[in-house]
Amino acid sequence: MITSTHNPKLKLVRALLGRSKERREAGAFVVEGVRLVEEAVISNWGFRFALYDEALNDRGRSLVESLRSRGVDCEEVSSSLMKSLSETETPQGILAVLELTQLPIPSYYDFILIPDQIRDPGNLGTLLRTAAATGVQAVLLPPETTDAFAPKVVRSGMGAHFRLPIHSMNWNEIDHFIGGNATHPRLQVFLADMDGQSCWEIDLHQPLALIIGNEAEGASESARKLANAKISIPMSGNIESLNAGVAGSVLMFEVVRQRLRLPEGL
Repeated sequence: MITSTHNPKLKLVRALLGRSKERREAGAFVVEGVRLVEEAVISNWGFRFALYDEALNDRGRSLVESLRSRGVDCEEVSSSLMKSLSETETPQGILAVLELTQLPIPSYYDFILIPDQIRDPGNLGTLLRTAAATGVQAVLLPPETTDAFAPKVVRSGMGAHFRLPIHSMNWNEIDHFIGGNATHPRLQVFLADMDGQSCWEIDLHQPLALIIGNEAEGASESARKLANAKISIPMSGNIESLNAGVAGSVLMFEVVRQRLRLPEGL
């Protein structure tokens, strides 16, 4: 059992929980809780090691045995140390250090999400979770957007990280990515904006990229230059705007609704 605060594994976990720079340099990130560790197992994600304590329930202990059968290094830590590591108020008694892997973007794509300057981890996690649920093929993270593998984003994503290609790019790279070529049409780029055309009036069957800007500051100048059109969500009452996570989710599901709807006459 690990009981020392100076243990190298604990030091690594603390570093990975702290800063994106540490995660990039180590090529690893942390997931916490039974469900997220299970999701990583189901997705055949690369594990560095797992830590658990005596508070782990039966489901969690079965998970530890499954990890060990796969050759994953699993060590017990004291409850006090696990609590000091945990980012949640009620730790479930297990966390794991995983490889920081980028899933490949499919060769054909017609639905891309670009969260622009989204700094709130909960909002970004919500956007990633919804993107995975609506069939978004890739999420492109421009500069000034928070780290997708930060602990709070990973928790909010609820397993989306294991199913969704998430790639950091600068705006030139994003422009090149959405550009057309001999085998792929250029994507229409829609920017979520209160002054845009209603999402109920826009044809969203076409290949597209959806930009969701920062709620407080709006989209960046680079995002506005890239966009071909603005799209909005009709709202009643005196509400000026929705938060980025909710707004993006509504728009992504509107894309799904339109694409699943049968053409008139069929």
